[in-house]
Amino acid sequence: MLQYLKNVLSNKCPRCRQGKLFTSKNPYDFKHNLTMNENCPGCNQRTEIEVGFYYGTGYVSYALSVAFLVTSYVASAVLFNVNITNNSIFWWLGITCFLLLAIQPPMMRLSRSLWLSWFVQYDKDWSKNL
Repeated sequence: MLQYLKNVLSNKCPRCRQGKLFTSKNPYDFKHNLTMNENCPGCNQRTEIEVGFYYGTGYVSYALSVAFLVTSYVASAVLFNVNITNNSIFWWLGITCFLLLAIQPPMMRLSRSLWLSWFVQYDKDWSKNL
């Protein structure tokens, strides 16, 4: 499980766990942010299994965003007493929306990496199973 998380967070191929999924290392390179290799450089696994394969990543990205918002609110409520009665919730909302926009490019890559890893399983003997 730990190796799976490390693989997904580093945007590596789910089949061989060696090849990079994206052509650019920098998620803030907005021109090539979501440009993926057609095939894994390590094991030649196709990264787009079918046409429109990554449409489902919108749901994954949405779930990650909601998890970020809920975690942020709970942490702010516990640590800084953020609530609606003292209007500090508006400060939390503004700061959290800014942070959510700032982490959106890496989150979009993470959602693609997660989505692909749910459909392509790790194969430790991938070189033998070509």
